[in-house]
Amino acid sequence: MKASSQIAIVGLGGVFPGARDLDEFWQNILSAKDAAIDVGADRWRLNPDDLYSSKLEADKVNSRRACLIQDFEFDPEGFNVDAGLLNRLDPMYQILLHAGRDAWADANTSAIDKRRVGIIIGNIVLPTESSSQFSDEQFKALFEKQLKIASDNKPDTTEALNRYVAGLPGGLLAKALGLGAGAYTLDAACASSLYSLKYAVDELVAGRTDAMLAGGVSRPDSLYTQMGFSQ
Repeated sequence: MKASSQIAIVGLGGVFPGARDLDEFWQNILSAKDAAIDVGADRWRLNPDDLYSSKLEADKVNSRRACLIQDFEFDPEGFNVDAGLLNRLDPMYQILLHAGRDAWADANTSAIDKRRVGIIIGNIVLPTESSSQFSDEQFKALFEKQLKIASDNKPDTTEALNRYVAGLPGGLLAKALGLGAGAYTLDAACASSLYSLKYAVDELVAGRTDAMLAGGVSRPDSLYTQMGFSQ
């Protein structure tokens, strides 16, 4: 690699199952800690006991264990986006903002022109809890009469922006941090984070940006993924 195209990673941030930051994550690795836990009723919209089956059955899950981010507290202050809106977004977006802010703060950015910093985020685009809830609300509103669904007279409560599972994460992080050299989210399945790094390097080598914020996020509706893979 030529000197003009050498790339340095100068800041890191992250939130993981069983680890609220990178220091805790590293300690979990050193101690070989198992981050899998039993899924509680707070993460599945249906009773885990009713869904579990050790056999291969339709609409059942083969395991009640999962690696879940628990006890995450989001601080919406300091972003260039209304705090009330951020609090209405799915935890997927909040975790990304938290980790992105930590990565940006971990680097010495005092001499960087934010207008020349871009963002690429890898994200396996699957339904989140909020996008699923939003879909349910819209489905009910459209077909309440046809399907004779009893109305509970409750207003829709899900923030509509949660439906943008694919494109919103990268753009939201760029807006929140005030970075102006372009942002997008990509889906390359389990290689999504690696592709985000690869394309970030391409932007730097081409001279289109002076710095890049790249990484991955994944917080789908865990019942959707676990039942799907069980099938």
